[in-house]
Amino acid sequence: MTRNLITDVPGIRVGHADDARLASGATAIVFDEPAVASVDVRGGAPGSHETELLDPHRTVERIDAVVLSGGSAFGLDACGGAQAWLREQGRGFAIGDVRIPIVCGAILFDMTNGGDKTWGRFPPYRDLGYAAAAATGADFALGTAGAGYGAATVMLKGGLGSASAMTRHGHTVGALVAVNACGNANIGTSRQFWAAPFEQNGEFGGLGFPANVPPEALMPVFKGQPGENTTIAIVATDATLTKAQAYHFAAMAQVGLARAIYPVHTTLDGDTVFAAATGRRTLADPVTELTTLGMIAANVLARAVARGVYEARALPFAGARPSWKDKFG
Repeated sequence: MTRNLITDVPGIRVGHADDARLASGATAIVFDEPAVASVDVRGGAPGSHETELLDPHRTVERIDAVVLSGGSAFGLDACGGAQAWLREQGRGFAIGDVRIPIVCGAILFDMTNGGDKTWGRFPPYRDLGYAAAAATGADFALGTAGAGYGAATVMLKGGLGSASAMTRHGHTVGALVAVNACGNANIGTSRQFWAAPFEQNGEFGGLGFPANVPPEALMPVFKGQPGENTTIAIVATDATLTKAQAYHFAAMAQVGLARAIYPVHTTLDGDTVFAAATGRRTLADPVTELTTLGMIAANVLARAVARGVYEARALPFAGARPSWKDKFG
């Protein structure tokens, strides 16, 4: 039985930690065993942790976790919290008698969403990262949860989304995304989603794609200033991939953001997609099967974006963006 979550990929667990007063949170994606990983970064204003080591020619091949967080640059502390929890579990890259947990991460901007950000000397994200890692399991909440707690799009409340699928070769592919886009996941002001052609089993309302896209929906409308947005995500598979293959997997998956958000990869965003392979199933035909993995990952990521917006609930602050369900029912 599938959950339609990234945890359908064997060897992956997900946990959230969030704070309603802060109106922000963090999400930890922890691998049961170190996973081969890479990343594809687009847009003009990214915020990330340990992404350089994911370049295919860098030494470290595998990582222990990925953390997505709100809090802008303050949220990078969440990676340290998850790292602390992993160290307690005896996890990490071995150097002599020492183990260094390898945690990569990315952040989104949710600092002006109405939550109380007057936290004093130290921001709370290290503790949120620790709590998220400690809470990992197979099931987790969507919408206003974890890294997506304080997220928004130009029109509606954003959120945390996930989805999964299986390729014709039998590999499982999953995606998890925190949608805080400069642009819109909906087609203009309508209730329908740009990702509608890829929807499965009515997972975000079953509304389909309009017969005609109204011209006004193609006029770019966006929110914020540079650095005030970003959609951050991870795609994963149970296939056995090299780091170079994982990079191409991430790059192909980025197409899913373009299918689900308009406009995307702008100078105001820092769109980042991690890719991880847990190595449970080998590729019989690496060229054909890697291409299929990337195509399916793009579809799954597009679906996850729409689910994140569809499942979100509005924040209880004056001027907060409405949720999809508040606006459209």
